[in-house]
This record gives sequence, C-alpha cells and structure tokens, in this order.
Amino acid sequence: MLHSQTGPSRLAEAGTARGIPPLLLLLLLIFVLLCLSIYLSMDVPAFQKISLGALEYKRCNSLMEPPCRFFASVSAAENKPFYFLHAVYEGIIAGGAAGVIAEAVLYPIDTIKTRLQAVHGGGKINLKGLYSGLAGNLAGVLPASAIFVGIYEPTKQKLLKSLPENLSALAQLTAGAIGGAASSLVRVPTEVVKQRMQTGQFASAPDAIRLIVSKEGFKGLYAGYGSFLLRDLPFDAIQFCIYEQMLMGYKLAAKRDPKDAEIAIVGAFAGAITGAMTTPLDVVKTRLMVQGSANQYKGIFDCARTIAKEEGTRALLKGIGPRVLWIGVGGAIFFGVLEKTKQILARRCPEPKM
Repeated sequence: MLHSQTGPSRLAEAGTARGIPPLLLLLLLIFVLLCLSIYLSMDVPAFQKISLGALEYKRCNSLMEPPCRFFASVSAAENKPFYFLHAVYEGIIAGGAAGVIAEAVLYPIDTIKTRLQAVHGGGKINLKGLYSGLAGNLAGVLPASAIFVGIYEPTKQKLLKSLPENLSALAQLTAGAIGGAASSLVRVPTEVVKQRMQTGQFASAPDAIRLIVSKEGFKGLYAGYGSFLLRDLPFDAIQFCIYEQMLMGYKLAAKRDPKDAEIAIVGAFAGAITGAMTTPLDVVKTRLMVQGSANQYKGIFDCARTIAKEEGTRALLKGIGPRVLWIGVGGAIFFGVLEKTKQILARRCPEPKM
C-alpha cells in the first residue's frame, strides 16, 4: 500500500508544511478507513445469519473443484451460520486473548530483536530488562486487536461475496490491510513506547509517554508511522492469507478438521514465512521509531538507503533469526489460542436465536 511516496508519511509531511497537525491527518485517515469498512458491510443486517467465522470456509464437494471462497475455521462446524454482531464479539474476545497471551510469552525475544536492530541497544540486558515495557504494550494489544478483528471480518466477508471465487485470497489480503491500517491508530503509539523502553531510554510507560510528548509533541508517539504501515499492512494481510489457505489445504487433504497441535503448526509456518519476508521493513521501522528527536533519518527510503550505505545491505536483515523465531512461535500461540477461545465461547455463549 505504501510502495510509492504518496502514502500517509508523505501526507503527514505535506500537512505539517501547511500547518495541519500530523495527528489530525492520522485521525482523518482512520476515519476514512472506518467509513469504508462500514460501507462495505452495510448490506449485512446486524442479526442476519451469515457465514462469518474468523477463518471460515466452505468445503468443496471434490478435491478437483476450484478453491472455495470461505477458508478454514477449525473452531466452528462446517457451514455453520454466524450472526453478524455475535461473530464480531467472538472475534474481538478471542483475538484479544490470543494477542495478549502471545505477546506476554514472547516479549523477551522481541526485546532482544529490537536491541539487535537499534543503533544503540542500551547496554547489557538483564532478566528484568527483557520485560521492560510489557505492561504498557499489553494495554495496547487489546484495543488494537479489537479494532483489527472488528474491521477485518465484515470487510473480508463483503469482498468474498463481491469478488469471483478464484480471487478469495485478494479479499483476505485487502481486508487484512484495511484492518491493519485502522488498528494502527492504537498500535503505533504502543510500539513507539515499547521499543523506546526496550532500548533502555525510559524506565516506565507513563514516563515514556510524558517525555516523548514534551520533547517531540504528540507526533513523537507516531514516529515511524509510515514505515509501520509499510511493514504491518503487508504483514497482517499476508499472514492471515497464508494461514487461511494453508489450513484450507490441510483440511481438504486430510478430509477432517485439524487438531490443536496441527493448527499451531500451520500458524507457526504462516508466521515464520511472513516474518522473514518483512524483516527489512521491520529494521527500517525500528530505526525510525527509536531515533527520537535526533532525526538521523529523514524518512523510510532515506533510512533504508543510509543503512545499506553505511552498514551494508546485510544490516537490513539484522534480527531476522529472533524475528522469525518470535513470529513463528507467536503464530503458533496466537492462532492456537484464537481457535481454542472461539470454541470455548461457542459453547458458553451460543448464538442468539431468531
């Protein structure tokens, strides 16, 4: 989405030059995306029964038939209809739980990865330092997951209905990008504070927020916003698409629903592949977010160019090992917990009856 210089980062620069606060531009961007998502799902009545699992699929009658438009949902029975609001509620709860658990378990690996990628890593890392910024980051994971799932699901379903069946992957990619862009309003400040603390710049999240705002203004909380979108929009879109397609392929090949361990393995592969593909973008995003008021880099492309020139192109792959491990294991935990939580919610909070 941001492969050219016409993305949000350039809009923010243009807005600043005209006296428009960057934060206002970000809010306008999110508002537009929310309106787009609402528009795409307007023809779906709130309590109409629709096929709306987080990762739902429609089984082909034969393995020789073309791919179906709805992909695997291992937590729900085949072709089981969902109520719109109930499905969104279920997705938000399950997504929030999965995000918090995965983040808490793998946070130390993320800290090591961040220090490897940053220019100044903050010295030696003790056990306590591995969890620096965890509480504040978890506080941001919950609303970010809620926004992402709440927008991803109806947008994906509308696109699946509108596009030809052989373009179902495009529907998932597009919905993932839109959901990721909307949730970035919460995710970017959370990520900025987290990474500043991981590199030893601040002792607590409240101190980090206060000092960032006092020195850099509110726009400091959105440092690296363009690079964040450049990394996370394709990441969210690709990871969910890979997961759904791999799970659908597994179910068609095995002719049964996968077990919990098999779901985790599929999630791990999806996460690891996506993590490796987006490592250079992650390095650029990290450098921009932790540079503070020094302004060592002028933007996304200047940052990538400077890193390659001064440190070599291999520097763009710094932290790829911890990142692939972190996201691979994180994918196993996230998708495993997501599907398990949905199963529990389906039993304890059944869908309302007409």
